[in-house]
Amino acid sequence: MTNFIVPDLKITPRTGGYARGQDGFEHILRSALALLVNQGSAALTLRRIAAESGMNVGNLNYYFRSKEELIRELLNAVISSYEESFDEIIHEPGASAEARLENLVMLILEDITTKKTTRFFPELWAMANHDAFVHDRMNELYERARVSLNELIAEINPALPDDERQILALFISGSMEGLTLFAGFDKPWRSAMPMLEAIARRSFVHLARTLQPGEIKALCVDPAAPAA
Repeated sequence: MTNFIVPDLKITPRTGGYARGQDGFEHILRSALALLVNQGSAALTLRRIAAESGMNVGNLNYYFRSKEELIRELLNAVISSYEESFDEIIHEPGASAEARLENLVMLILEDITTKKTTRFFPELWAMANHDAFVHDRMNELYERARVSLNELIAEINPALPDDERQILALFISGSMEGLTLFAGFDKPWRSAMPMLEAIARRSFVHLARTLQPGEIKALCVDPAAPAA
């Protein structure tokens, strides 16, 4: 397997009159990410971000008019880095759709074991419970992240209807994300991640390949129905 690595952020270059401030813009986003990872969401205030960036709040407001704007740009830079990595896997030359799905699963689960990912996303989940703006941005983030899963499932099993494919992509994504709490960075089951990866790769590819149209809905009507 090719080694795919998710960079911390992928920041889109600014254009026009804002281009001169690109370095400061990126520095602030990286400072905000470091604060969230190392000190938690309580530290994510404009004053703390400005101090971490080595500037005052007035300077910070030159780049970001509000905390919401800063968070939007931070989340966009994070998910853009994943989209770029996912795109490399989806278009990996010569690899079958099943192999690319396995590679995508491995990338996500290995990324979960990093300090940044283990701490960043749970902090945002907690913020989303109480902040409607963060809640909406997180939904957008995960919808964008599931696009790659949807594409691979469609390639593996083109007969599966769109709504059932989306449910399967959601199940796969949620199953992997949940491992953050148990096998992420410095978590009790971190050492078991290679075995969890093996289970995930086999089971997710099997589901994508063998699910029949209407089977998920049939199981909802009759949970005791035998699996195909």
